[in-house]
Amino acid sequence: MSDELTVLSGGEQAELIRTRKISPVDLVTAYLARIDKWDGVLRAWITVDGDRALAAARMAEKDIAAGNYRGPLHGIPYGVKDQMHALGFPTTLATKVLDPEEMVAPCNAAVIERLEAAGAILLGKQNLHEFGKGGTIGFAYGQPRNPWNPAYSASSSSTGSGIAPSARMCTFSLGEDTGGSVRGPAALNGVVGLRPTYGRVSRFGAEMEAYTTDTIGPLARNVADVAQVMEAIAGHDPRDPLTSTRDVGSYVAGLEHSIKGKRLAVVREIAWGSGTTDEVKTVFASALDVLRSLGAVIEEVSLPLALYAVPLQLLSTDADVAATFVKKYLRDRYDRFDVGTRTRLAASSLIPATVYNRAMRARVIVRNQVLEATRQYDALVCPTMIRATKPIEQEQERIESSDDAVVRLMERRIGVYPFSLANVPAISVPMGFSKEGLPLAIQFAAKPFDEATLFNVAHAYERAAGWWRSLPDLDRTLAAA
Repeated sequence: MSDELTVLSGGEQAELIRTRKISPVDLVTAYLARIDKWDGVLRAWITVDGDRALAAARMAEKDIAAGNYRGPLHGIPYGVKDQMHALGFPTTLATKVLDPEEMVAPCNAAVIERLEAAGAILLGKQNLHEFGKGGTIGFAYGQPRNPWNPAYSASSSSTGSGIAPSARMCTFSLGEDTGGSVRGPAALNGVVGLRPTYGRVSRFGAEMEAYTTDTIGPLARNVADVAQVMEAIAGHDPRDPLTSTRDVGSYVAGLEHSIKGKRLAVVREIAWGSGTTDEVKTVFASALDVLRSLGAVIEEVSLPLALYAVPLQLLSTDADVAATFVKKYLRDRYDRFDVGTRTRLAASSLIPATVYNRAMRARVIVRNQVLEATRQYDALVCPTMIRATKPIEQEQERIESSDDAVVRLMERRIGVYPFSLANVPAISVPMGFSKEGLPLAIQFAAKPFDEATLFNVAHAYERAAGWWRSLPDLDRTLAAA
């Protein structure tokens, strides 16, 4: 029975907890058992504190029995990408660069404070690419692996945050998205992941180096669970001056609304571009048919400048990140960095200020084109990734030539970078599988602070398509490996 609890959605688990048919202790115990059984292979987690989680679960059980039920996240277990501080847990940032005393968390991140207030139970900290920036080749805390096939990549950089809910090691996760680091792991691990509007979620208490783009976002197995988590973590925080003062409202309330008449625009350059594989185009076309069957009006929009989002964000965001690390660590601890990370940071630190300035100015032009499209339509639609994931060694960012560099940069980023650069909300939802049985995903993006529309459209598609109910069979998959 305990393992069967992990098959349930967060909403289903919450109702059983609310009615006291199960205890949060049952749920935490079930997840800890799966972590113990499978994480030695999948490496989704860096630090797990089972005793602490069980103590919190017993306290939640006591509170609920006393009539102090806090809502649908009370007693629900989760994990966070290990760049968010949590008191009692080291913040490793998945690196060997830091000394132990530098890993001591000074506080709880704002998002953890809010989830704690909602009664959610933190299981631990999840694996990531070094410093959360992608390109890692040798992982300090073990190679993350895709639960659908452990020989394949689980994406970057919130890798563990995508693996864990997919492998039923927690109900939901929090990741961080600079250029797709929530949506990529969501897409390749077969779960839902949201990049919120920039400024919608406080970044206080998290190590966020790309200050113009970084966002914290939730991942879970379905849209409703992601919406529920967003209600808890969104909102103004005076400790993060870049958070918006706009009201949050209810994201869950509008989930079931009809999407009949909603105007959705397929982004031509991403969906039908030459780099998008035929199997992705075929599966995506089927997803559009599902949306049409729900009454959505499907049109097309051209975003010719979207192709420039990739180099422009790398020239600006990577320089922001390098500015943090050059003086702090890169000069004195160069050899302690993973070779992939240090190569990227070293190259980024050499970007001239004049080039950075021009890239930032050009970002405004590209962003305006994306924003104009979001004003014309209820949502933009495209594949999250233009190809299926590849074996781990093929996904590592080793560059053989300049032409090879362009192909690698574009195929992994073109689906997600335009919306990161524009700082608009975007959500990735499962849309089927590749011929190898690996997840593929559809992405919806909307105008700033219109997460409610994204949740409505994504939920309607998800319910009609039904892919969210597909789960990796770890007994079969990992036994074969």
